[in-house]
Amino acid sequence: MRISGKFATGAAGVGLAGLVAYLCFWPVPAEPRSWSAPTPPGYTGAHAPNAGLAGLRDIAIGNEFGPEHIAIGPDGKLYTAMTSGGLLRMDADGGNQEVFASTGGRVLGFAFDAQGRMIAADAMKGLLVIDADRRVGVLANRVSAGDPIRYANSVVVAPDGTIYFTDASTRFAPAEWGGTYEASVLDILEQSASGRVLAFDPAAASTRVVAHGLSFANGIALSSDGRTLFVAETGRYRIWKIDTAARAVDVHGGSPQARVLLDNLPGYPDNLMRGREGRIWVGLFRPRNPAADGLAERPFLRKILLRLPRSLLPLGKPYGHVFAIDEEGRVVADLQDPSGAYPETTGATETADRLYIHSLHARTIGWAPR
Repeated sequence: MRISGKFATGAAGVGLAGLVAYLCFWPVPAEPRSWSAPTPPGYTGAHAPNAGLAGLRDIAIGNEFGPEHIAIGPDGKLYTAMTSGGLLRMDADGGNQEVFASTGGRVLGFAFDAQGRMIAADAMKGLLVIDADRRVGVLANRVSAGDPIRYANSVVVAPDGTIYFTDASTRFAPAEWGGTYEASVLDILEQSASGRVLAFDPAAASTRVVAHGLSFANGIALSSDGRTLFVAETGRYRIWKIDTAARAVDVHGGSPQARVLLDNLPGYPDNLMRGREGRIWVGLFRPRNPAADGLAERPFLRKILLRLPRSLLPLGKPYGHVFAIDEEGRVVADLQDPSGAYPETTGATETADRLYIHSLHARTIGWAPR
């Protein structure tokens, strides 16, 4: 019995040593960097707790899920992008549903140009165009020969035809790292701030860098005068104002062409959508977690986290939250659902009589009457 006990103790010691070695030394693709996270503000002031988003009504979408982006097309139809790569088209009440097109990738954002064509940011494929005949074409999948677009995320079309879109990460491409969620986890935990804003000129068929240095560049919207871009920086809880005329501006360089509009948000900002009466709707994917902020200046511990199952990451509890701002950053509406019944609220699309809620993983389209 003593021999067996010693053997068991030795085996446990070897197992523990193996676990410690794995957690400390197993290779991971990210190299976390230290950064200074602001103290979480919690739900106060303009974001005081409420239940304005609770009890959403649903539009069934069959076997599809993940209506990450929702927009009204020039034909008055409702369009939404699904995890499958499919783009659904339907009436405003969800009737007459059909697959408008399928890209074979994952569209995270789209808009319509003056010709009525859908311009789509596909995280796997790049910047795409889908015409009235539902033919899918590639507008841009690289900035230059040695500079690929790895993570096209959100897009807006300016009145002059210029297409502005975000490349969330130049480090982690969803096509190479198991999908959009896994790639986003790697990028945000690393904090190398490799995200950027790009501009595509349809006439010249060329792409330029507008701004770079963003920690997971996400949602994008255009100002009413067409001179300013609003850009969500998911990894650092803020929204920027960036001049459309900017060229390769480092947002951390102190340029007047890139200014923080909203900082220290209570959650991870995702899509930005123009609404009615000058509103810009913001979706917060999840609330912040103090444990995650506490690791901001501890890159070694964040590297250990990358070796753990993703279910153990400090991502914050489910919590439904969308809010609207004006172009000066003032919060003019705030809707929350503390129960998180409608998962991962990534944005909101406003019409005269409805507010549709975007979601990364929901199996229905949530909406509320206005």
